[in-house]
Amino acid sequence: MKTLVLALALIFGTGFANSQKYAYIDSDYILDEMPEYAEAKEKLDKLADRWTKEIEKRYDVLKMKKDNFAREEVLLPEEEKKKRAEEIDKLETEAMQMQKTRFGVKGDYFSKRQELIKPIQDRVYDAMQVVASRKKYVMVFDKANQSNLVYADGKLDISNLVLKELGINVK
Repeated sequence: MKTLVLALALIFGTGFANSQKYAYIDSDYILDEMPEYAEAKEKLDKLADRWTKEIEKRYDVLKMKKDNFAREEVLLPEEEKKKRAEEIDKLETEAMQMQKTRFGVKGDYFSKRQELIKPIQDRVYDAMQVVASRKKYVMVFDKANQSNLVYADGKLDISNLVLKELGINVK
């Protein structure tokens, strides 16, 4: 009886598994082929560079003030020492706050990335869904975001079909 159940499970199980269709995309490749992604990424990179320079300038001023204070500290009266130490603490807090505001978890960089990049990623996802449903795939993996994907047969890559769905001609 156990053998019969096992045999039936194997027959139906492998038949079911063989009828499933799988595919994958490479979202990095797809995004690299999209001109609007390159433009959005360039805008984001320019903003990040500008913000990084602003933050670096603040830290440079802070370092200069700390160095000057360290050199002059022994010559300063207690009241002036306290005043300068408070000023340095304030500058340090402001620099750290600016860094958090620009690059923190919910900072300007994250918001701008959501504004510029997410709509493009959503278009890729929508196109992938259209291709997957048309071709009747039950699962589509993203090669670019699969850290544990060890091998993928190139015949299962539907990235170019997704690009075609997006209206992008590939070389």
